[in-house]
Amino acid sequence: MRVAIPTQSPGGLDAERSDHFGHCEIFTVVNLDERHTVTAVETVVNGSHEAGGCMVPVTILHQAKVDAIVVGGMGARPMRGFAEVGIKVYFANRETVPTVNAVISGLAANQLPVMHADQICKGSGDCHH
Repeated sequence: MRVAIPTQSPGGLDAERSDHFGHCEIFTVVNLDERHTVTAVETVVNGSHEAGGCMVPVTILHQAKVDAIVVGGMGARPMRGFAEVGIKVYFANRETVPTVNAVISGLAANQLPVMHADQICKGSGDCHH
């Protein structure tokens, strides 16, 4: 499985997660085998976040052949976009799961839930995505 995590530069396993996947500079992409052992780590540069910019990461991560993304929140439009290209969206609170390593541990322990449509941010500004 190839998992993308929005991160602060320079990325990597020890990187802090970004508050907003659409505004992050880079995604740390981690390849995991069936036992959730890390087999490779790379970074993918995010695009600019302009009007409609939350769809930019959908395209970038689809082209990078990502299977899943782990976020702290997401709006309806990118949630639909990720679903349309077959990228699973997992939720992890950035306060309790602050780094890429913590995300990998959470996935390995089956502690990160798949986000559902009723969990989307509604534009109130209270979401961290």
